[in-house]
Amino acid sequence: MTHPHLLPALPRCLLALACGLLLQAAPCGMAAQASEAAPRSAQPGAAASGDRAGPRAPAAGRPAAAAAPPAAAAAAAVDPVDRLRERLAERLAGVRKHPQGAGVDLQVVNLPPAGASPGSSTQGGDAVRRAAAAAPAPRVRAAAAGTALGAAAAGGHGSTRGSVHWSYSGEVGPQAWGGLRPEFGLCAKGERQSPIDIREGIAVDLEPIQFRYQPSGFSVIDNGHTVQVNMAPGNSLEVGGRRFELLQFHFHRPSEERIDGRQFEMSVHLVHRDAEGRLAVVAVLLGKGAAQPAMQTVWNNLPLERHQDVKARTTLDPSELLPPDRRYYTYMGSLTTPPCSEGVQWLVMRQPVSATPEQIEIFSRIYPMNARPVQNAAGRRILQSN
Repeated sequence: MTHPHLLPALPRCLLALACGLLLQAAPCGMAAQASEAAPRSAQPGAAASGDRAGPRAPAAGRPAAAAAPPAAAAAAAVDPVDRLRERLAERLAGVRKHPQGAGVDLQVVNLPPAGASPGSSTQGGDAVRRAAAAAPAPRVRAAAAGTALGAAAAGGHGSTRGSVHWSYSGEVGPQAWGGLRPEFGLCAKGERQSPIDIREGIAVDLEPIQFRYQPSGFSVIDNGHTVQVNMAPGNSLEVGGRRFELLQFHFHRPSEERIDGRQFEMSVHLVHRDAEGRLAVVAVLLGKGAAQPAMQTVWNNLPLERHQDVKARTTLDPSELLPPDRRYYTYMGSLTTPPCSEGVQWLVMRQPVSATPEQIEIFSRIYPMNARPVQNAAGRRILQSN
């Protein structure tokens, strides 16, 4: 049997829920209040006096609903559905206030505007600060300390990347270096320039060069003029009572040095500096033959881009670049690249070392020619080991 007094209650619940979801608080509230205020006698089924579903009279001795205390009546008048609807409306109203989507339950982290401090107390500032702390610090390679001569050599055997463009050919080739900048003047006017064609050396009992090389960490960079290997500290040589630390070595093709007019496939220059900033450069000549182990280690760590410094995950022993016969020529010269600074002691190994045609070809594909022409020896004294 159907209970008629339940029919009005069902539409009221559905109406309240729909009003809360559709944010139509005002109209729906009015409808709900009107329905609640309607007398039960006017509701369908109330006139059936004999129906068990009809309203019951208050029991004897029990106060009528109208006699309830005002506070209790007000609390009873608040519908739980109305309270739920109001809470939902408040939460959805919070979303409207943030058109970017930063609502009550959403955490949207925005970066601070340009110029804002990364350490601000906003969520964006906190996120930037946390990201900055987690990010690896950029690697910054310090400039070489000491004299300008030592600084130039440490940066790339006289490399001046970023200051002025120079090359080994064309309008900015070696014949023009001296006029590109005032500080390059020695390239044109210097009297102790390198490289030279070594002839008629004076044979004497030169003291042996004390090489103190060991396997060390290194990085490789293509600086725009050559492939350069920057060595970790701990490698040095001693000659003439002075100790020179190995800074870097790099390659030239063909060899810059000549021995009695003979030019070799390549040469490698190992650049050293002492505590006072003076330079000593060891030149090793390379011809075709057996594989060169140190050169292959360098090729295995070539960077993909120019001016990209690639730190190798292995070590390199610079002594692998040296010939078994450590006799040498020595003379005073200069850097072979701008700014062509003079006062450099050259130590040219008399015995060449070998490299395979494939190893030489690898460098040739990067730099087919990066050798400065020989300079006038100008009567300089050249000594050679017996």
